[in-house]
Amino acid sequence: MSEVILKIENLSKQYRLGTIGTGTIRDDLKRWWYKLRGKEDPFLKIGETNNRALKGTSEYVWALKDINFEVKKGAVLGIIGKNGAGKSTLLKILSKITSPTTGSVKFNGRIASLLEVGTGFHPEMTGKENVFLNGAILGMTKAEISEKYDEIVAFSGCERYIDTPVKRYSSGMTVRLAFAVAAFLEPDILIIDEVLAVGDAEFQKKAIGKMQDISKGEGRTVLFVSHDMAAIQNLCTQVMVLENGKGTYQGSVIEGIDFYLKGNYSKDHNNLLKIKNRFGDKTSLFKSISFSCEYNGKVYLNTNKIYSGSNVFIDIVLKNRIKTKREIYIAMDFLDSRNIPVMNISNQFTKKNLYSEGEFSKIRFEIPNFNFRAMNYFVTLWGEGVGTSCFDHLENDVKIEVIETDFFGTGSLPRAKQHGYFLLHNDCKNI
Repeated sequence: MSEVILKIENLSKQYRLGTIGTGTIRDDLKRWWYKLRGKEDPFLKIGETNNRALKGTSEYVWALKDINFEVKKGAVLGIIGKNGAGKSTLLKILSKITSPTTGSVKFNGRIASLLEVGTGFHPEMTGKENVFLNGAILGMTKAEISEKYDEIVAFSGCERYIDTPVKRYSSGMTVRLAFAVAAFLEPDILIIDEVLAVGDAEFQKKAIGKMQDISKGEGRTVLFVSHDMAAIQNLCTQVMVLENGKGTYQGSVIEGIDFYLKGNYSKDHNNLLKIKNRFGDKTSLFKSISFSCEYNGKVYLNTNKIYSGSNVFIDIVLKNRIKTKREIYIAMDFLDSRNIPVMNISNQFTKKNLYSEGEFSKIRFEIPNFNFRAMNYFVTLWGEGVGTSCFDHLENDVKIEVIETDFFGTGSLPRAKQHGYFLLHNDCKNI
């Protein structure tokens, strides 16, 4: 596990938007000559940061900029980031589909990549013929492919159609067969880019299990790009976060996911009105939310850090456009870093009457003995007028951090994050 199998140093990729080449044959030949001698591109320009949401002033953009990391043999590296962050560009460089503008890629072994549905498959050839074609592309001999052929077909679940041209496959069938080829032909480094999302639930489970076997049982390395945080957490041993073409985090999986998600919530809980991504008829809007907790005789006001086992108070302020009195429902979903809901509270279930009236309304929820385990959670807010439609909905725009405590009063801190969400007082004895 200590052997470094992949090392990236100062890797950058610049694109020129709208055009290809320098514009003249002479300059294209000059660029080629410089590259052949290992020198820097003479037409390299100062590019702008890769932010797809902003209109730039330069026609040059850095899809990747100064990426540095190394991966050890047997590791599973999850690469996460928003759309356009540079993930696919990085994997295309590693797969030698495109070359870097600057920097170097050093690896030890054979690389197999699955970047898009049907990558490397010829649509007019049958599934069987494509298995041998892909195997040959990966550097396998015909004997080696034949030895693994039955396992590949069985894993893909496409045996009935294996002699049918791939152009008649669905996207799910294509990715099944392509993944099976890449996984079973024993590459030293397997690169997967989001394509598993095309497959059904059964195949995704099989694929995740196979990648775990590849890394843990066979000691091979996996680079995995996905927007599914549950898959990242279950499979990966480390995470790298890309943002606007730059590596902004490298390290443990849980902290990496939290780092990535932190850009998707409001840091100012006192001014939720500035959030634009909201849904509802806007007859009332969530203006602010604050958390307070009472723990060990002390009261912590307006904090985003909550002690496990404390009494928690959640204060919500609504700004009303309908100022007449009306009965409302307020709901809150608490979600983990994988975007999985773990708890819901709502006055609709408890039959506690809440009302909005006037320009502003203040509402308080109380949760005694807040028994969450220590980790970060995200809160979704939902408001609805009784008998009417939703007036405001903010999804994952609030974050709280639960702090570990001596919940059971035994001096033992139950800090393991992977063992569920809740702590429960219980009794046990020999019977």
